[in-house]
Amino acid sequence: MTTKYVLAISGNDIFSGGGLYADLSTYAANDLHGFVAVTCLTAMTENGFEVFGIDRTIFNHQLQSLKDVPFSAIKLGLLPDVEIAELALDFIKGHQEIPIVLDPVLVCKESHDVAVSALRDELLKFFPYVTIITPNLVEAELLAQTTIETLEDMKATARRLYELGARAVVVKGGNRFSQEKAVDVFYDGTTFEVLEYPVLESNNVGAGCTFASSIASQLVLGRETHQAVRLSKEFVYQAIKHSDHYGVKQHHDQS
Repeated sequence: MTTKYVLAISGNDIFSGGGLYADLSTYAANDLHGFVAVTCLTAMTENGFEVFGIDRTIFNHQLQSLKDVPFSAIKLGLLPDVEIAELALDFIKGHQEIPIVLDPVLVCKESHDVAVSALRDELLKFFPYVTIITPNLVEAELLAQTTIETLEDMKATARRLYELGARAVVVKGGNRFSQEKAVDVFYDGTTFEVLEYPVLESNNVGAGCTFASSIASQLVLGRETHQAVRLSKEFVYQAIKHSDHYGVKQHHDQS
């Protein structure tokens, strides 16, 4: 039985633009009831935008509290460390009858340190158990261990992520290749599609979170994966177009 219950396993954005705030707002916009298991807290400190993982025991208590809720989809966002990711993976393995969307946020993805490498290896373990993954360019490069400089590179990386176990992939290109249009690439093992929309100057904090949550919502509403991605691209475009212009520009993007 399909319910209107959707779970976000995601972080708390101190500026309330991305993370669980974007997830819950997106679910509500689609007339769905959102639940949250919080993976981390964030704060702006003298070191910049910092992420503080939730205690493993507390996170596990959250998941156990929700294990009997009849969810119709799950969206995974920021998993701050391997321990939290392991618990999240165990949880979704018990929910294989519903759509699961993984937005593979890599904390401190600008630095190729040991922690990022370990988390990358852990995120790869999710691929066979989720419906679709939605990395941005930097995340896709880290996950596929490649470099993206062209649209053809995006396609090759999407194919590589599929070969690594993902059932479907959207590589979010943003405006790296053009200041006039945002470009994403969808691939499901059979079909490539390039999705292009004009770049907007409005506040776009949380766009990545919104995109993944919208896909989860559309899957609950009965859309096929490909159609869910198309509709979500339009949803995010409209959300940015009509957003306020006063959103805080974060130093760290957790969307």
